[in-house]
Amino acid sequence: MNNVHTGTTRLAKMAMLVAISVVLVVIVHFPLFPAAPYLEYDPADIPIFIGTFAFGPMAGVVLTVLVSVIQGTTVSAGSQIWGIIMHIMATGSFAVVAGNMYKHKKDRKSAVAALAAGVIVMTAVMCAANLVITPIYSGMPRETVAAMILPVILPFNLVKSGVNALITFFLYKRISPFLHK
Repeated sequence: MNNVHTGTTRLAKMAMLVAISVVLVVIVHFPLFPAAPYLEYDPADIPIFIGTFAFGPMAGVVLTVLVSVIQGTTVSAGSQIWGIIMHIMATGSFAVVAGNMYKHKKDRKSAVAALAAGVIVMTAVMCAANLVITPIYSGMPRETVAAMILPVILPFNLVKSGVNALITFFLYKRISPFLHK
C-alpha cells in the first residue's frame, strides 16, 4: 500500500509541475529576436527541469511530452504538430542529458555541469532541428534557415535554455524538500 501512495504522490507532484509549466507559458512569452518573432522565450521548461532533477530523466521526458502536447493544442496551437515536436526535441534532449548526469551525483557542482551540458545539447539539437523542420513548417527555404543559425537560432536557444537552467539552479534546492517529502 505504501508503494501505491508513493506513486500516487509522485504522480500528483508531476501533474502539478505540468500545470505550472502550462500556466507559465500562458503568462510569460515574448520574442527575443525581431528577425524570428516565432522564437519566443518562455519559462515553461523550468518546472520540467526541476521535475527532471527531482524524479529522473524519464520523468523529465514524460513531463516534456505532456507539457508539449497540452501547450501545443492550447496556448501555442498555431504551431501545430511541428511546435509539439520541436518542444519535445528541445526540452526532451535537455532532460535526458541533464537528468542522467545529475542522477549519479546530486551536489551543486554536478547540478551546474548537468545544466550546462543540457544547455549545450539542447542548443545543438535545436540548430539541427530548425534546419530540418522549420522549412517544412514555415515554407522558408533551407538556405534562409541556415543563414539564421549563427545570428538568431543559436543565440536564441543558448539564451532561452541558459536562463531557464540558471533559474532552475536557484530554485531547485528550495523546492526539492517539498518534491521529496
